[in-house]
Amino acid sequence: MAPHSHEFAGDGAHESKEQRHSVASGPGEEQADELLNILGYQAELVRSRSTFQVAFMSFVLASVPYGLATTLLYPLAGGGPVAVIWGWCGVCAIILCLAVSLGEITSVYPTAGGVYYQTFMLSPPHYRKITAWICGWSYTLGNIIITLSVNFGTTLFVVGCINVFHDDNGEGIFAAETYQYYLIFLAITLICNAISALGNRWLPLLDTMTIYWTFGGVFAILICVLVIAKNGRRSGDFALGEFQANTGWTPGWSFCIGLLHAAYATSATGMIISMSEEVRDPGKQVPKAMCWALGLNWLCGIIFLLPLMFVLPDIIDVISDPYYQPLPFILRSAVGNEGGAFALTVPIIILAICCGTACTTASSRAIWAFSRDGAMPGSGLWRRINPKLDVPFNAMMLSMVVQILLGAIYFGSAAAFNAFSGSGVIFLTISYVIPVIVSLIGGRKHLKEGSWDFGNLGVFCNIVTIAWTLFIIPVFSFPFFYPVTLDTMNYASVVVVGGVTISALWYFVWGRSNYEGPPVRADEVERRRSSIIST
Repeated sequence: MAPHSHEFAGDGAHESKEQRHSVASGPGEEQADELLNILGYQAELVRSRSTFQVAFMSFVLASVPYGLATTLLYPLAGGGPVAVIWGWCGVCAIILCLAVSLGEITSVYPTAGGVYYQTFMLSPPHYRKITAWICGWSYTLGNIIITLSVNFGTTLFVVGCINVFHDDNGEGIFAAETYQYYLIFLAITLICNAISALGNRWLPLLDTMTIYWTFGGVFAILICVLVIAKNGRRSGDFALGEFQANTGWTPGWSFCIGLLHAAYATSATGMIISMSEEVRDPGKQVPKAMCWALGLNWLCGIIFLLPLMFVLPDIIDVISDPYYQPLPFILRSAVGNEGGAFALTVPIIILAICCGTACTTASSRAIWAFSRDGAMPGSGLWRRINPKLDVPFNAMMLSMVVQILLGAIYFGSAAAFNAFSGSGVIFLTISYVIPVIVSLIGGRKHLKEGSWDFGNLGVFCNIVTIAWTLFIIPVFSFPFFYPVTLDTMNYASVVVVGGVTISALWYFVWGRSNYEGPPVRADEVERRRSSIIST
């Protein structure tokens, strides 16, 4: 039998948590802690976040201007303005269905284990160990890899922004070598981990401030590029209706591959569930936060993308930029001044660090929650909470080390970022859809225990979520450009197969005989939670 948190939580950690709560704890937090105990775990983290703070963190996890800026090459080459604007709107509508689907289930099972725990509780007894194992590993690997892709994307974006300055030959001033890219990535990763570990109590405030900073930066870009428009403005027909496929694939397929842009920016939607044990009323707050944040993300994305389409230079010139970073190129063209263009990218760079910090925080909680059920090698180490920092510090360090090792792939292939972003989206989406599938197959009966049940609309959202997952797995595994070379090959499938292989081997070596899943059974949870709700 795998050890669980109620068996290993030491008195010191429990007392420390109680002492921190002695002043701030309220009835809602006490009930949330009691419900968590019914779900099988002791409360070890401080519930310091409100609904708005969770929504703000979810917004920062997506960091839409940053996520859309670093992957803007995909829709521009995939279909031009049509793929950029309408691809963004379409994917946001689909992800809203995903948020509703996950929100319904999270209202019943709000734990840091997130979709992993939910899958176990909803699956038939005979299959719940293996389904939870698959979901848990997908979710954990997705959290780690998407965090890696954010920090690596920040690296590429920073270099692209520096090279908005040109020398006398018209070339960028910083011809970074491979090792320099890696050192910048290493520095960014260390900074994000330091902020997350040492400043945990201040993170809700940082997330709130980031909202204002983000919209301030987006409006600065909107005003400057439209007012200055050094090379003129495009028509509305162009900005909203121009379609150009420049990937080498057929137009329809090219458009589909370009959707990675929007899917990447919204891939963190379900990661916020891992913060459930730091929220005062997670069964209500987390589902609301996911949907509110998605609406905020859509609005921010439209405000950010539309002005860029109205001042877009020739698309071939943009996608031919040697640094593969369209935003600095577009800003330099629109503003007509290198210093001004760089200044407009500074808010995005800072937002990228905030995004990396939020992803670091969420991924550490995912590893910690999965480890406390004994599902990972060395779980006894990763499930410990640092009582001074009030974070799962060991889990955070494991995530950081894995990211640093995977980042070394860049020494072998410049296409590493494609592999990280694509595989991260695939892993997370697979983990999101598994509890949705088992919930739908089970007749959605469990939803009566929660505060969210959308009825027939929820069923529709479930079906859309499943269809989206089946669609993106092959699409985001394809090379982006055709014909395919070593530099344009998409290695996402390699990362996905590697992750699946590792998890499968660990299951047959250890998990099949030792892994038992969360420490309580579904029928016991339903009986005990009904009793607490009635009182």
